[in-house]
Amino acid sequence: MEKTNDNKVKSVKSIGGFARQYPVIWNLILILITAIVLIWILLALLGVWTLHGQEDVVPDVRGLNYNQAENVLAKEGMSAEITDSIFESTIAPGTVVDQNPKNNSKVKPGRTVYLTIVAFSPKLVVVPEFVNVSMRQGISIFEGLGLNKVEVVKVPSEYKDLVLGARYNGLPLQSGMKIPTTATVIIEVGEGYEEEGEETENATDDI
Repeated sequence: MEKTNDNKVKSVKSIGGFARQYPVIWNLILILITAIVLIWILLALLGVWTLHGQEDVVPDVRGLNYNQAENVLAKEGMSAEITDSIFESTIAPGTVVDQNPKNNSKVKPGRTVYLTIVAFSPKLVVVPEFVNVSMRQGISIFEGLGLNKVEVVKVPSEYKDLVLGARYNGLPLQSGMKIPTTATVIIEVGEGYEEEGEETENATDDI
């Protein structure tokens, strides 16, 4: 027992002697040991912080309304957030049509799932300048806004096929106005006047 204690005392003295004899090397050894311990502690804390090794599977919430999707995700320890909406007349408003991450994806607990739902009202677009262009250009302007219901009516004017105006719900349209993409727009274009020679020729044909 005494020999063991003597050995310990000698070891301590030798370490102390080494530290006194080589202080720079001893300090470097202490710094290295401290760095290793700190790195080990940080890795352990990081594993706890990031829930290392724990994963949840994202459920499929497409086709559910937002409240249902939120409840399903909450049961799995996840949260829901709406990031986008689209208008689709054939699907009930508020229905989830897309999600990110996708269903069956493996994620960390507490993950937020971003949802795209069907909008409760159609998208509004701003009417650009459309007067005094050709009929073809006028139709292209409105169809370019996403309007699928564009009709043309002829109105008295010497300028044939020139867009003179447009109406929505019976009211005149002006540039800068906002209308839904589901709107039916009626474009008014000039019907043009027949030239005098054409009128005489038509009268002769009638005789």
